[in-house]
Amino acid sequence: ASFAKRQELFRFTRRSVPRGVALGIFVGIFALIPGVQLVGAALMCVPFRGNIPLAVAMTFLSIPPTTPFILLGSIWVGNKLGFQADISTFWRLYDNNASVRDWLYWLLSDAAPSLVIGLFIISVVASIIGYFAAIGFWRVWIARKQRARQLRPAIGEATSTLEPPV
Repeated sequence: ASFAKRQELFRFTRRSVPRGVALGIFVGIFALIPGVQLVGAALMCVPFRGNIPLAVAMTFLSIPPTTPFILLGSIWVGNKLGFQADISTFWRLYDNNASVRDWLYWLLSDAAPSLVIGLFIISVVASIIGYFAAIGFWRVWIARKQRARQLRPAIGEATSTLEPPV
């Protein structure tokens, strides 16, 4: 509750925005458990001084339609690094709407190392990309605001043209 009093965690600044984006993407991909994602992203923003609203919003990148692709990608990455997990079993469980118990048996049998290593690597790479994308977006947004401010007439000039002649 003490972090809720820290207003800098809720401000949109050039440093807090990329941090919030990166932390939200990392937790959103690595955790893959909806309640844990939101709380985890918010709590990780405290020591890293990231923007909490953006971090929480970024966790929604791993919604149910994207989760199978994240899992498949992480298993593929884990398999490429020498760990072994059977992707055909993954598809069979997915297609048959397997129970949580069946998923846990598969995960604990042979897929855990491949999945965890793959999730970690994908979440780190995606966070780095998100961090630099947020920096780029921030720079473009600020440049547009400055350009618009320069194109606006000064306040003194605008009021002098609207005054009736005396």
